Amino acid sequence: MRLLLSIFIILFYSCKESPGNSVRVPGIGQSVEVFRDPYGINHIYAGNESDLFFAQGYLAAKDRLFQFEIWRRQATGTVAEILGKRELKRDIGTRLFKFRGDPEAEFNYYHERGSAIIRSFTDGVNAYIEKARQHPDRLPPEFRALGIMPEKWTPEVVISRHQGLLGNIEQELATGRAVASIGEEKVKSLMWFHPRQPDLTLGAGIDSASLSENILELYKAYKKPVSFHEVDIVEAYRETAIEAALLNSTPQKMDSLALGSNNWVAGPKLMSNRKALMANDPHRAVAVPSLRYMVHLSAPGWDVIGGGEPLIPGVSIGHNGIGAWGLTVFRTDVEDLLVYETNPGNPNQYNYQGEWMDMEVIRETIRVKGELPHVAELKYTHHGPVVYEDPKRSKAYALRCAWLEPGGAPYLASLRMDQAKTWEEFREACNYSHIPGENMVWADSVGNIGWQAVGIAPVRKNFSGLVPVPGDGRYEWDGYLPIVEKPHSLNPASGFIATANQNVTPQEYTRWDAIGYSWSDAFRGQRIEEVLGRGRKLGLEDMKALQADYLSIPARTLIPYLKEVEMDGPAAAGKGYFKDWDYTLSPNSIAAAIYVAWENEIKNQARLNFVPQEAREYIRSLQLERILQWVRDPEVMFGSPASRDAFLKETFEAGIRGLTQRLGPDMGQWEYGQKDFKHIEITHPLSGLVADSLSRGWDLGPLPRGGNGYTPGSTGNSYNQASGATFRVIVPVGDWDRALGINSPGQSGDPESPYYANLFELWAEDRYFPLYYSRDSIVKYADSKHVMLPR
Repeated sequence: MRLLLSIFIILFYSCKESPGNSVRVPGIGQSVEVFRDPYGINHIYAGNESDLFFAQGYLAAKDRLFQFEIWRRQATGTVAEILGKRELKRDIGTRLFKFRGDPEAEFNYYHERGSAIIRSFTDGVNAYIEKARQHPDRLPPEFRALGIMPEKWTPEVVISRHQGLLGNIEQELATGRAVASIGEEKVKSLMWFHPRQPDLTLGAGIDSASLSENILELYKAYKKPVSFHEVDIVEAYRETAIEAALLNSTPQKMDSLALGSNNWVAGPKLMSNRKALMANDPHRAVAVPSLRYMVHLSAPGWDVIGGGEPLIPGVSIGHNGIGAWGLTVFRTDVEDLLVYETNPGNPNQYNYQGEWMDMEVIRETIRVKGELPHVAELKYTHHGPVVYEDPKRSKAYALRCAWLEPGGAPYLASLRMDQAKTWEEFREACNYSHIPGENMVWADSVGNIGWQAVGIAPVRKNFSGLVPVPGDGRYEWDGYLPIVEKPHSLNPASGFIATANQNVTPQEYTRWDAIGYSWSDAFRGQRIEEVLGRGRKLGLEDMKALQADYLSIPARTLIPYLKEVEMDGPAAAGKGYFKDWDYTLSPNSIAAAIYVAWENEIKNQARLNFVPQEAREYIRSLQLERILQWVRDPEVMFGSPASRDAFLKETFEAGIRGLTQRLGPDMGQWEYGQKDFKHIEITHPLSGLVADSLSRGWDLGPLPRGGNGYTPGSTGNSYNQASGATFRVIVPVGDWDRALGINSPGQSGDPESPYYANLFELWAEDRYFPLYYSRDSIVKYADSKHVMLPR
């Protein structure tokens, strides 16, 4: 019903913006044509590069104005100005981690004309903001609810690092605390470090006491999503049911181990049409609006379509009519926590190589709603920002962050990739892609498929980077590994390349001093390789099915161990559902629900059984692959096969009890994908705080989902899906109009737009829309056309 309603609204909306509409826009140089397709994608045709990126900024801001404003405030450290003192730590953290190098050199790192492109983009953003400010009554409803106005951007906002997948510093501190608590060898036995074993030795002077404080408070404040409280809402728009407001404004717990992505490229010999193909589905938090935004950019020298973050110019994932590319995370450790001895007589000095060095001190004034301005002292060692000081112990703690080097703004180097015409040009463009560490894959019209790991990678000769180290000069980076020297391949004999955040570093690779030790569980990647490696020709339908594949390799591994385990009562009945089950976590499957409940109990109970009490605060989860290793080799942790079987029986019975409590005693009602067990319901950040008269229609769902965090169709491991692939593309190279895409819940972030949620049901049902590329198809199927004219 929602889909039909969306189509009706879009048709109505299209009548208001019928083909031939034009709008005069101050700042644009020549006329720009914009066709909007039925799925909300703007296809922008400009006569020059400057107008192209001006139009991209203008139209993205129009669709995502509230998202743009919150991003700007996060990037500039001005959130406390609208939300008060509780956001002061965030603003201090933002300013502490601000890029302070030469902005022009930074802009031009991402593209040889990067400064001009970024400025054109922000000029377009500001042109729309200026227009929007002239009609406050027409602003998206979030502005009315908060009583704020959108403010202008500067180019520096685009290069903010706050939203990036930056590093592992929180895990580094937790690992250090765990080592200080239970010892290096015990930590190694619990955590799945591979393909090589790291040195987790804590340096002299680093112990439980020195790691016990809230060291990363400013970093965490800098990185956390913005949340809203009742007091932030203009009184006239407040929800009167305060309890409901507090309930709905509580952010959903994120499953960090489920964040990842899938991509693959298949060569001509694998495909039924004898042409290469690229598929990509990055996995991030499920939210409204979507993190991704799709666009088609066409001008002399540019003809690229795909998706990226709406707040930066260019396209991060897509194709340019010659080659197609996609990304997943290649886990790269780009952060270190350094612990310094400070001068008892002058806490602004720290010991480095036996001498007292002066910290650099910068003072900034931060405006705070309802308070006097706050003057923040930002301190820096030569390694990086000082995040915590402990005068009682004469200690200071700083972060060394490779992402504060030039080129550290996430995804901006995609501008170079957008114009690549060959594998060699694509690899050269990859050489500028610092953040985040990624597996970039490529497929082109001459049949090449390739993979290049990217990301700035510190070389650590004498330490692992997995625990905090002294900052006295004994633990230094030996520069950075050139990106093109990171792992890569071209046209492998298998006929495909697939990555899913697992370790894909070849065994023969030699630069292990720049490769990490922590990787995602390999189940998604194993399943993708299994399907692609079957030795039969594949088509577009096979690729659609693989992106939404819900077969669970852990289920296929674990269930055979139950064969010889005696059960009785409800547990025996539950076990019976596994007979002839195909291990697929489909919506409406009772076996899937029973298995997932059991899997969750296995993970929870294994942590309680094997992680000592004193380390549980630091080791909050165990990777499922590590647990399966113990199941396969029970002597390691269980002591014997009998003890392992007892553990599996106990956890299975606990899963059955949990489902009984959650869904009732009738197993016939235990279907996976229902509201009480695996669904998708997206809550707007202001939902529950704003009166229903203004917020009606902001929240979406619930709708059924399948899979979990270990299936290629990744839906995370929470019962209400909190992460996964809301953006997907499949690109058959050379057959560009047959490309497919999805971007849930919609292109627009404005709840009053017809493109706010028109893709939500399509996505929840694992379906796609056509990603038209040729001008003929775009014109034929356009919902609307308008022309942006110079004023």
